Amino acid sequence: MTNKFEMKQGIRLVMVVGLIVGCLHDFAGAESPPAPDMPPGPFDQSVTSVQALAMAGKDVVYAGSFGHGIFKTGDRGATWNAVGGGVTDPFILSLTAAKDGAVYAGTFRGGVFRSRDEGKSWKPVNAGLKRLEVKALMVAGEELYAGTGDGVYRLNESGDRWSVVTTGLDDILVHALARSSDGTLYAGTSGKGILRFKRHSSGWVRMQHGLKDHEGMIENFIRVLVIDQDQSIFAGTFDGGVFRSADGGNTWRSISRALPNDSIRGIVLNDQGLIVATGNGIFKTVDKGKQWMPVNKGLTNLAIQVLIGSGDGGLYAGTSAGVFRSDDGLTWVAVNQGLEAGMAPPPFVFR
Repeated sequence: MTNKFEMKQGIRLVMVVGLIVGCLHDFAGAESPPAPDMPPGPFDQSVTSVQALAMAGKDVVYAGSFGHGIFKTGDRGATWNAVGGGVTDPFILSLTAAKDGAVYAGTFRGGVFRSRDEGKSWKPVNAGLKRLEVKALMVAGEELYAGTGDGVYRLNESGDRWSVVTTGLDDILVHALARSSDGTLYAGTSGKGILRFKRHSSGWVRMQHGLKDHEGMIENFIRVLVIDQDQSIFAGTFDGGVFRSADGGNTWRSISRALPNDSIRGIVLNDQGLIVATGNGIFKTVDKGKQWMPVNKGLTNLAIQVLIGSGDGGLYAGTSAGVFRSDDGLTWVAVNQGLEAGMAPPPFVFR
């Protein structure tokens, strides 16, 4: 009889195969094919699947969809308008806004695009990138970093050219990025776990001590990285829950044994505590993970793809059927006017 260890190993083998052909399991709104009674997937729904969100001002939010390009709201989601003229790949995986007002979008097969006119027009910024799948974009101070299918890159804005940060991540898909106050970079990857690069060191170093789930399995698939004001690092995994490191990544501890779902899609830290988006809803802890409380009232789609904070205690969640907003961190309203879309084109034509 197949035991639980063998079953999980088999599941992870399937995940690896899926990552090699494009990581589409991450975009469909669930780790496995949806059952007939689940919400429609991103290819046949009337409201687009939102994979990326970014704040660009008090009431301005950009949403990146999987198959329908970029949308923008200037009224906290009450109405959305399609923007993104010039973006040749409508499959948006990441978004970020810089301090100078520029907005950057990372795509599935088209690389990075930038807008300097509040989303009206976009231009590619891909010189130096070896691969054009961009899963993560991060603004840190005056610098912009990209997590791609071939490691981590930094943009030299004066020359509009990307350069590899350092060696050690060749041919590795980077899903998440974070930078501590001392300039140390952390990369969450598919297959290699978490790696750290300290300034003036020789390259990326893999962090493994303590990154084991409640079944003793090492977590090598990282989806989210967040650093709090005390410089503690929080890592959200594909199917192993949430881990915390208080020593710069040297050691890790699971803080999600009581979390109902282990597929982590977003982590937000605010005055209310630690809020985590999963493949089956959003949960909050105020005691460092000992207990988790669901905060899903009004959230009619639990297949969360991305979660961000609004800066005033509010939240925005991108799901496989549009965007939801919470002003109190407890209850949600759908904010999808203008996000309606038809069938998305096949993603593989953009390879």
